[in-house]
Order: sequence, then C-alpha cells, then structure tokens
Amino acid sequence: MSTRLLRYILVRFLLTIPMLLILVSVVFLVLRVLPGDPALAILREGASEEELARFRATVGLDKPLPVQYVNLLVDLLRLDFGVSMTRKIPVVDEIKTFFPATVELTFYSMLVTALIGVFFGAFAAQHRKSPADYTIRVSSIILYSLPIFWLGLMFQMVFGAQLGWLPVSGRLSPGMTPRETITGLYTLDAVMRRDWALLVDALKHLVLPSLTLGLVLAGIFTRLTRANMLDVLEQDFITAGRARGLRERILVYKHGLRNAFIPIVTLLGLQFALLLAGAILTETTFSWSGMGRLIVDRIYDRDFTTIQGSILFFALLVASASLVVDVLYGFLDPRIRY
Repeated sequence: MSTRLLRYILVRFLLTIPMLLILVSVVFLVLRVLPGDPALAILREGASEEELARFRATVGLDKPLPVQYVNLLVDLLRLDFGVSMTRKIPVVDEIKTFFPATVELTFYSMLVTALIGVFFGAFAAQHRKSPADYTIRVSSIILYSLPIFWLGLMFQMVFGAQLGWLPVSGRLSPGMTPRETITGLYTLDAVMRRDWALLVDALKHLVLPSLTLGLVLAGIFTRLTRANMLDVLEQDFITAGRARGLRERILVYKHGLRNAFIPIVTLLGLQFALLLAGAILTETTFSWSGMGRLIVDRIYDRDFTTIQGSILFFALLVASASLVVDVLYGFLDPRIRY
C-alpha cells in the first residue's frame, strides 16, 4: 500500500469524525425533545413514582442533558454503545444478534440488483432506440416507482398464498433453526456445516425479500448503466475495436462495461451500506429479524441507548463503504492516483 493511499485514508478518517459527532448530537437531541416520558413508556402504565425515579437513576435519565451528552461521548470513545434500557443487555450484543440477518438480506438483494440492473442497462445501451431498449427503460421506471411494501405484499400473495411456492415470512421454517451458529448468516453456516437441507430452506426464505428489495433498486442501476454505457460506446477505442473486427459482445460487456463501471461501483457501494441501514420496510413486511426491525421496535419502546448505538453503527458502515469504494477507483481506473 502506497504512502499516498495511506495518507488519503487517514484524511478521510479524520473528516469522518466531525460527521459522526454531528450525527450523534442530532440523534441525542431529537430523542430528548420527543414528547412523552421514556421511563413511563418502558415501565408502562401503573408504575409508581418511586419505580420511575429508580429507573431514571439507573439509566442516567435523571441527570442534566449536558451531563448525559458528555457521558454518551465518553462511552462512544471507548467503543461502548451502552446497555439496552428495555433488555438490560449491551447494545453491542443486540447488534451482533440482529446484524447478520440484515447482512444476508442485503447481500442477496444487491446480487439481484447488480445482475439485473447492470446486465439490462448494458443490453439497452447496446440496442439503443430499439423496442428492447424502450421496454427496459419503461420497466426500470416502473420498478423504481413501486413502493417496496406493496411489491413485497404482491409477492407474498401470489407466490406464497396462492401458488404456495415460497415462504412469506421469517428466515427459516419451524424446526430448521440451527442449534449453534457460526456467523449468523444461515446460508453461509449451512455451507460450512454441509447442511444442505438448511441451505435450501434458508434460500427459499430469501427469494421473496431479496427480489422485493433488489428489483426496486435494479431500476436505478439499469438507467445509470445505460447512460454511462452510451457515453463509453461512442469513444474512440470502441470505434477502433470495431474496425479491427472485435465482436460486439466483447466490446460492450468486456471493454465498454469496465470503463463505465466507476459510477456504478460508487452507487453499488453506497447502496449496499444504505441497505444495511434502511431495509426496514422489507424486514417489516417479511417479518425478517434484522436491524431494521430492531430499530423500529426500540423506537416504539423509547430505548434511547439502542437507537443511538444502532444509528452510529450504521453511520460507521456508510463511511467505511464510501472509503472502500474510493480505494477501488484506483484498481478500476489506472488513471486515478492517490
């Protein structure tokens, strides 16, 4: 790794710190100004004043806001996200429990997005102004405009309720839960343990939510790939390749697509990180026990520490993904130097 690249990574890391500080401050203030008493929301109706006061003292809600804010920053500097107000367990442990489900769903969703979006975008550019091109462009607009929850419900109704081909909720069928998990990614654990029945069941449960999330995003990548491919296919090296008798398929999908891939990789990397943080509608629709469901449930419970820790964790993911994408530029485009 070159000295320039190391310097670039260090600068990006230092620039990330103010962003994280602003995000933590905003989340802290928003949670504190929301109407209602968190202690009463957690302990429910009927709790005595002594119980409420004891709970506030236990979780630190009885202290002035500046003191709570400083304590939060000190904990974060120690990479301590705190203890859940409702579950009485470290927030890190909750993230370890729910995060693998979101990673698994996001990975397969992005696989669907990349395969469908990039391929059809390149195909539409290759057959510009043809009926196939117009069909793909209209389909991409329709896919992107569809509400995720509506598409998920349609898939559940057609492929689950009516045809009975695929399960409509959860990660595994009853009785298929592994006794011991290695990574928390059921498909990967099944391959590592050579449990093919578990692998098939996990993949069946992944089909509908992955298609729901992946098809909606595929509309974006189809249009982005087509637009970049059109610019690349008009450049001189493509014309020279045609003059030398290279096959059109090789020119488009090998030489052209690689040169059009930089903005596509940027969006893929950022969308992957954002999907990790924002697959809430899909997880809710398919009862998927991931980070989206965790945050929604903790918002209802007014669990400040879990909400703060989860959002900061997602912010770190987005910043890391952005940095990785920038580093990949140097490998995809030799003209880029750090």
